[in-house]
Amino acid sequence: MPELRKDPILGRWVIIAPERSKRPTYFHVPEVAAAEEDLKREGCPFCPGNEQLTLPEILAYRPDQSQADTAGWTLRVIPNKFPFLAFEGELEKEGVGLYDRMNGVGSHEVLIETPEHNSTLASLSLSKFEDVLWAFRDRISSLRHDEKFKYVLIFKNQGRAAGATLEHPHSQVIALPVVPKAVVDEMNGSEKYFHYRDRCIYCDIIRQDAADGMRVIEENEDFIAITPFAPIAPYEFWILPEQHYSIYEQINRRQIENLARIFLQTLRKMDAALDNPPYNFMLHTAPLGDESNEYYHWHFEVMPKLSIVAGFEWGSGFYINPIPPEDSARLLREQTIHS
Repeated sequence: MPELRKDPILGRWVIIAPERSKRPTYFHVPEVAAAEEDLKREGCPFCPGNEQLTLPEILAYRPDQSQADTAGWTLRVIPNKFPFLAFEGELEKEGVGLYDRMNGVGSHEVLIETPEHNSTLASLSLSKFEDVLWAFRDRISSLRHDEKFKYVLIFKNQGRAAGATLEHPHSQVIALPVVPKAVVDEMNGSEKYFHYRDRCIYCDIIRQDAADGMRVIEENEDFIAITPFAPIAPYEFWILPEQHYSIYEQINRRQIENLARIFLQTLRKMDAALDNPPYNFMLHTAPLGDESNEYYHWHFEVMPKLSIVAGFEWGSGFYINPIPPEDSARLLREQTIHS
């Protein structure tokens, strides 16, 4: 059983997950490439026809109404074979002297974005990208009903340098029994600003950045893509709804189309400008117990993996970014892509 332990100084939680050490190449990143080649020869577990190599599917989009756990799907969600957290069990929170711990109960799913092994998220059609975004909504809505879960984190690791160990396009959905500290910090900062100004800070950022345009990459009637004023990673950008929403599930079908459109455009611009870099993205939305509020604003954060976090960053908490966000926004904004 995985375990969550709380750092008594910083207040952050760490997952102790012994099962992850059984995952092939977990501590041998340079060998991942060889493992991928073996996987291609033996059969990728995420490819159609190999459904028996995965755990039974949780969700699948099947236009031809094919049978579960067979080929015929266009998108598929399965339990992770080497999960961070265990789905079954009780939390059993306890204090051990000054330390706090609980059982690592949660959910860890893999969302297989396409049947095409050699595809990428940025190469999907608009309608297929919409399906991915709608599946995110489906999974958050479903996991919300389990009272043990306080937060659902959706993220993607694209490329080995960004943490991906399988080449087939996929993202991940993790339901947690606590709210991640990164989200807690964002919410605390947002709530403090709201009490002072009586406005959402993200809405103010959108208004100011849209007005001056220096850090805007793309914009449509529902969404805006910007580089943040103080990015921790070179070419980092955010995608936010222009109207105030605190939870991702409030999105509707029309908005999903516009979100897919701007997300595709910015990913393709990033790939063209930076030669298909490895990257991570994550969805930050309000916690499951917070149905809606006036101060927090859901958004995607996209971070190309172009620099190494080293001793100074770990020791100080400062991040060194050699590219001003105004310059990275201009490069991405002016990048020509072919649809």
